[in-house]
Amino acid sequence: MKKLIATTFITLDGIVQAPGGPEEDTSGGFIHGGWVVPFFDEMMEKLIAEWTASAGALLLGRKTYEIFARHWPNVTDDTDPVATKLNSVRKYVASRTLDKVAWNNSTLIDGDIAEEVIKIKNEPGQEIQVHGSGALLQTLLKHELIDEFRLWVFPVLLGSGKRLFSEGTVPARLKLIDTKTSSTGVVIHTYQGAEAPDYGSFAVTAPKT
Repeated sequence: MKKLIATTFITLDGIVQAPGGPEEDTSGGFIHGGWVVPFFDEMMEKLIAEWTASAGALLLGRKTYEIFARHWPNVTDDTDPVATKLNSVRKYVASRTLDKVAWNNSTLIDGDIAEEVIKIKNEPGQEIQVHGSGALLQTLLKHELIDEFRLWVFPVLLGSGKRLFSEGTVPARLKLIDTKTSSTGVVIHTYQGAEAPDYGSFAVTAPKT
């Protein structure tokens, strides 16, 4: 079974909205779009190219798909490894509102998301990558379909905006397997698994008298 890997840019206070530009997502009056751009360095660019090359398919929510589909087809430089891969790789789009998907090699999933993702994971090929797609991630978490998280934590606080893990997030325990730090202070954590969390208590038991 293929791995399903979720990659997300996130602020220290949990915001994931419009990381790449002011016009990506202004819903809710969000005015902080493009907050990741000042932090990118050579190491981060190299890592993105390396990880993108490992993708056998993309699984995207509607909003992320629309953002990607507006941007990447316009990057036509054949020497750009990320653009070349994203424009050619198989893409699955989870949406109940879109009628069609026009970006090259895209397929619309409009049925049961969990069932379709299980089918895709059982097909031969390289890993499936989810980028952004916060609402979709909640569905995948609920059905324990995420094998690995790659969380890019940026040293910035925004105070408002869409959060990755908000009210309704399925409780889960993750295992940290790798951490990398950029020259600009971005910490990239790789986590495996999404098991049910364990609980305990530091309460001191009163001695018996």
